Amino acid sequence: MKPTLLVLAAGMGSRYGGVKQIDSVGKNGECLLDYAAYDAKTAGFGKVVYIIRKDIEKDFRERLFDRVARNFDAEYVFQTPDALLTPEEFSVFEKSGRKKPWGTIHAVLCAQKAINTPFAVINADDYYGRSAFETLGNYLSSISSTCTEHAMVGYTLGKTMSRNGSVSRGVARTKDGYLESIEENTKIYYTGENFSGSEIESDLNGKIIKMTGQETVSMNLFGFSPEAFNRFNAYWENFKKTSLSDPKAEALLPVAASEIIKNGEGKIKVFTSEESWFGMTYPEDKQVVKDELTKKIDSGYYPEKLWEN
Repeated sequence: MKPTLLVLAAGMGSRYGGVKQIDSVGKNGECLLDYAAYDAKTAGFGKVVYIIRKDIEKDFRERLFDRVARNFDAEYVFQTPDALLTPEEFSVFEKSGRKKPWGTIHAVLCAQKAINTPFAVINADDYYGRSAFETLGNYLSSISSTCTEHAMVGYTLGKTMSRNGSVSRGVARTKDGYLESIEENTKIYYTGENFSGSEIESDLNGKIIKMTGQETVSMNLFGFSPEAFNRFNAYWENFKKTSLSDPKAEALLPVAASEIIKNGEGKIKVFTSEESWFGMTYPEDKQVVKDELTKKIDSGYYPEKLWEN
């Protein structure tokens, strides 16, 4: 059974200042997501599902999807504010003045009907590296749809930092190769003027914590069997009870994944990647991404023209 790649591509891109999911960074107009789909297909994934907003559908098709779909089994679904809400719950949302989507768990649940195999989840604006897809693809191909042992590929914090601003990372605690917990650190940054220092700090709820750079962090590269949807739906129902009126609250995938462990509903095996992250968080990151991809193309890691048609 070939696994599915689920791509979280409905974000607002507020720090980037545009729809970074479909911004051109390759030599022939490819987006960062082209390379993720190419790596996943090469690694043995059978299908890619994108979660997008309705307002970017036209550009999404023209600048990415139609090209990928000619080369890979692909479909997309919408994440809308009213999805998975009753009319009464949606009324609470409207009164809250909320502008952004409900978060990554809500996005994943919007795609539930499109998934019937073990699946990997990735962000749209991060480069993960082919080896990570191979590792996760091999694992997901070996498990059943009811397996309760899920997976995560972790990265070394120091290899996932940006010199253009702070980043949000889930810091993982592991034991004997399995995840114990993930703590979301929404503001991790290099010290010094213009983030030029060598030390790394995390501003965690107003408390400054020194980081070594060797911590294992989640980049939202998870692998699940469809069994995980049971916990995700339960987490979403609890989230709605407490947070629908909060304009900033988000239902987060790492938090829900941690609940699988806390509730004794399964385990999450942790693989590690030595890849160096790059991604599109800030406008200044675009040139970094283009330069890194050019290096990979020039070395023969990727063909200059990614897709045949």
